[in-house]
Amino acid sequence: NASMHNEKGAWQMIFGVNTIPSYRQHGYAGELIRKAILDAKSHGRKGLVLTCKDKLIHYYASFGFVDEGISESVHGNVVWHQMRLTF
Repeated sequence: NASMHNEKGAWQMIFGVNTIPSYRQHGYAGELIRKAILDAKSHGRKGLVLTCKDKLIHYYASFGFVDEGISESVHGNVVWHQMRLTF
């Protein structure tokens, strides 16, 4: 719920990382995720939280995110997993 945004909050939320198909498999999404991690650290956050579909759990885990299970989110009538990276 974006209305809950707190600019000085302890946790940074990633709402989406999308790459145009012709630019996939070049590492651009990974660069953005690493930049978001560094940015959150530099702003003194406790870590980052995101939701993803089953097929991306392994991908985000490669950056250190831990699957916390099924999210309460029902956006798009899809099952989402909540993942968290704690510093």
